[in-house]
Amino acid sequence: MGSRITRVFRALRARGRKAFIPYVMAGDPSLERTRQLLGLLQASGADLLELGVPFTDPLADGPAIQAAAQRALRAGANLTKVLSLLRSMRAELEVPVVLMTYYNPVFRYGLERFAQDALRAGLDGLIVPDLPMEECGELRRHLRGVDLVLLAAPTSPPERLRRLARLSQGFLYYVSITGITGAKLRIEPAARRGLEFLRKNSPRPVAVGFGVWSPREASLVASLADGVIVGSAIVRKAHEEGLKGLRPFLRSLREAI
Repeated sequence: MGSRITRVFRALRARGRKAFIPYVMAGDPSLERTRQLLGLLQASGADLLELGVPFTDPLADGPAIQAAAQRALRAGANLTKVLSLLRSMRAELEVPVVLMTYYNPVFRYGLERFAQDALRAGLDGLIVPDLPMEECGELRRHLRGVDLVLLAAPTSPPERLRRLARLSQGFLYYVSITGITGAKLRIEPAARRGLEFLRKNSPRPVAVGFGVWSPREASLVASLADGVIVGSAIVRKAHEEGLKGLRPFLRSLREAI
């Protein structure tokens, strides 16, 4: 049967559709607002939900998500509270939830305790952008029933792409640019070659993130991959325009993808 994430991608592929994977920062500006936002994302056609955990020293995040993390940290959000929120919402969230966090909060939490609490919270997947493939074995051994999603980049050579695709669980997260979240989308020749290679050689679905700001860009990415991850654009619009202003933007992304 596979994990819930695997089943979602399998069902989408059978229908000739691509996955819409919106990202939001937990606790921005409050956990109660995050609860409302996750409900809106699901109602707007999200196939998976990616939920960020605020961290003081982000490696991959651009200005919009860094600002969101700072707002969330000032409001008191942390990994414990985010897992508690997910546990309280799991019955109402029908789509898989993937947590994006850096390794330090997980390490401080304790790998075994984190894995247990993540499972209790109903978490489906985990992305740790600063944990390289070569060092993910210990965390993977503790995770049971939670997919560890690995990242690949345009700079990854073919053999590394092959290994990442084989080791990643649920799907492979392909970073479209050699930069941070929210940067201008540029599907450069190296990125296209990497995606073409993965389409032929990856046993996992491939979702592309970083730099998708508009429905037009979302449509372009959907033509190259199995799923489209949209983060900074959603985070910024939610902050500036609220849930009411975000709703039509989410619809336009869903239709484009």
